[in-house]
Amino acid sequence: MKRGDTLSAIAARYRIAANVIAEANKLPNPNTLVVGQTLVIPIEGQYYEVRQGDTLAAIAGRFHISAAELARVNGIQLSSTVQVGTRLYIPEQTNKPDIESNAYIEPRGTSVSANLQQAAREASPYLTYLGAFSFQVQRNGTLKEPPLTNLKSIADRHNTTLMMIITNLENDAFSDELGRLILNDNTVKTKLFQEIVSTAKKHGFRDIHFDFEYLRPQDREAYNRFLREARTIFHREGWKISTALAPKTSATQAGKWYEAHDYRAHGEIVDFVVIMTYEWGYSGGPAQAVSPIGPVRNVIEYALTEMPSSKIVMGQNMYGYDWTLPFKQGTTAKAVSPQQAIALAARYKVDIQYNETAQAPFFRYTAENQKQHEVWFEDARSIQAKFNLIKELHLRGISYWKLGLSFPQNWLLLGDQFHIVKETFR
Repeated sequence: MKRGDTLSAIAARYRIAANVIAEANKLPNPNTLVVGQTLVIPIEGQYYEVRQGDTLAAIAGRFHISAAELARVNGIQLSSTVQVGTRLYIPEQTNKPDIESNAYIEPRGTSVSANLQQAAREASPYLTYLGAFSFQVQRNGTLKEPPLTNLKSIADRHNTTLMMIITNLENDAFSDELGRLILNDNTVKTKLFQEIVSTAKKHGFRDIHFDFEYLRPQDREAYNRFLREARTIFHREGWKISTALAPKTSATQAGKWYEAHDYRAHGEIVDFVVIMTYEWGYSGGPAQAVSPIGPVRNVIEYALTEMPSSKIVMGQNMYGYDWTLPFKQGTTAKAVSPQQAIALAARYKVDIQYNETAQAPFFRYTAENQKQHEVWFEDARSIQAKFNLIKELHLRGISYWKLGLSFPQNWLLLGDQFHIVKETFR
């Protein structure tokens, strides 16, 4: 959105009804659009505005189309020099890449809330896996189950595979001592495997996903052995096994979040990994992009040195944060959905800016109490940057943390650019 733009003028430009754009983007502010706000236009194909340094061949290569075809559909000569600012029509992709997608869902209390059920319904057509977070391992090897309510029926309606997420969470924090017991006490481990199998059969889980974090560095090999045993058991049942990995950039990266996560071993043992490429900007730290494209790329490129791209699922946040400035250690930023972020910018009448280095939108505003705030979030541009990375590096797919924070533009673009694989099991 540029200053002076209106929804009706944009709709006329693309020959589409304004209410169709508003509905597709679930606009929180259709009558007060914000300068810098990004809209997805729900048409077949897309438009591209020529930038400085672009050539017809380079643009065609970016969108996996021949330069001759791009020139033909736009009615220009193949030898033409395209002028900066020219809008080119890019035909709809007919050979969309296959990917797998996952979304975590985190019910609280005794049942899945109506809001989360609706989020699961809306997302399920675009998902390979729906991950129930989480089944918490107890010190005797039993499991504390999250509420599931009707998640299975929602997943089944769209042939989405239920993912059973197993964690070493204890009192709302990852526990290294609990991790030690799980990985080294054979009685606990045997009981845990029995519990997982019986629970997975009861609820219909077909992927068993281990999210063991903050493990002792000396438990690295114990975790690898644990996964090999688990793989044998779960593959015998015809299920997949996967893991969540902290975002590392080297095999020797120090810190308890990283050292027990052996990228090479996980790449060899499990069917796929979800790499948690987010939380550079986090609730307890200073204001910055949650998943800046440069650090995300660095982690994925390191992972590619340890395992094949066909096993790598890139993690993606579905939220941003609203920080109070100046940042003070010990304070906590408030999580906001992309929709809530846009509504905030509209409420306080501030422009949305875009950081090209991080590939992320942000803005600042002054609240009623005169406190300064800085908000970083996700929009169509930032998620497109991640989709481009998936295509470039031929990754297995994408995994979202987490459902319940509305980001309709993500699903529009995901469905437009990829064919989502639905799993079949024997």
